[in-house]
Amino acid sequence: MMRRGYRSPPTRTRGASASRVRLADVTALDAVSIITTKRDGGELSDAQIDWVVDGFTHGVVADEQMSALAMAIVWRGMTRRETARWTTAMIASGRRMDFTDLPRPTVDKHSTGGVGDKITLPLAPLVAACGAAVPQLSGRGLGHTGGTLDKLEAIPGWQADVPVPRMRELLADPAVGAVVCAAGADLAPADKRLYALRDVTGTVESIPLIASSIMSKKIAEGTAALVLDVKVGAGAFLKTLDGARELATAMVELGTDAGVRTVALLTAMDTPLGRTAGNALEVAESVEVLAGGGPADVVELTITLAREMVTLAGIDVDPADVLADGRAMDHWRAMVRAQGGDPDAALPTAKHTEVVRADRAGVLTRLDAMGVGIAAWRLGAGRARQGDPVQAGAGIEMHVKPGDFVSEGQPLLTLHTDTPDAFAGAAAAVDDAITVGEPDGKPAAPLLLGRIGA
Repeated sequence: MMRRGYRSPPTRTRGASASRVRLADVTALDAVSIITTKRDGGELSDAQIDWVVDGFTHGVVADEQMSALAMAIVWRGMTRRETARWTTAMIASGRRMDFTDLPRPTVDKHSTGGVGDKITLPLAPLVAACGAAVPQLSGRGLGHTGGTLDKLEAIPGWQADVPVPRMRELLADPAVGAVVCAAGADLAPADKRLYALRDVTGTVESIPLIASSIMSKKIAEGTAALVLDVKVGAGAFLKTLDGARELATAMVELGTDAGVRTVALLTAMDTPLGRTAGNALEVAESVEVLAGGGPADVVELTITLAREMVTLAGIDVDPADVLADGRAMDHWRAMVRAQGGDPDAALPTAKHTEVVRADRAGVLTRLDAMGVGIAAWRLGAGRARQGDPVQAGAGIEMHVKPGDFVSEGQPLLTLHTDTPDAFAGAAAAVDDAITVGEPDGKPAAPLLLGRIGA
């Protein structure tokens, strides 16, 4: 018996080449036909994409069927049209926020994640101080990459959940202008379900699925403009410049097609950003940046991204001047208070510390971001599975960066944790991440590796 709303799969000639499957031939609206169409190299129609995403959201398409389709997409890819439609279907699975009535232009930033990537913390209040509204929906860390919400939750009293009406009030408030919060459960719920499947079925590594996952949430949040920070290197999800450029291009196309002014920057992630990796440690470093100090690379990237954001928002202000005159710090303090936090409260500290020292004199030629990220995770700053707790005070302080001369016995890193049994595993990870030797004569790699616009 045929179920209501389903159509029979198309008749195919035995032995026909998969490359000759035409979009017009693909009309079946059932999970098996959609899976086999993509498996055989066919292009899915808009109707098929809409049907399968909606069916998955409402339980008509089983998890194992969607997993099979995801694997077929990993193997066969998607066209620009398919990826755009997939993103639209993900957005349509939930609510789409609208901030067009705010008295200031909206602009957001998204990072693909790295080690020590605390940029959202000083960036959101800085751009708000420039005159934009920043609706920043952020996530939690998993594995070696930290999560913005985990970092901010190190601030006593700070709350990640902000109802949309309250979010609108804070964005319109000229003294605040920025909200960093968790996405609601009704924002692209199909993507949340699909990501959980991809994470356990080896189907994360697909440019169309990654791009649609990121952009469905960013478009649904209602921002008018978006700057993407696509990380490249050892500590990033994408290790090569070509792969990062492919993802950045796909996301810029999706944003542009959806009417969101979108720009992507490709930035280096072979070495951790700044001098800390961990939750409270990174908050403290972000406050240093807002106070006019902080590591040069964090300041550089914050200002670079802020300039892109204010340009997209149509605001003629140099963020470097706003950072220097203290207005960004005022917005940080107001933003933290607005979400229940106390900007004057002492940040949590770990119960135990251990120093890693140089075993020889020389130049630090390598500080591998992945190794540092794994060490911070082992110390308790990150989680292995969604829902695991994290330690607010855990993490790593980096006392030197590549290019610095070190003497024998000099402190290189300080490890922080509440669980001293974690020191051995963390020390092993950082030992593999550090190289001290002779100067290699190579110039320092630039932080900004490229820019992709519409």
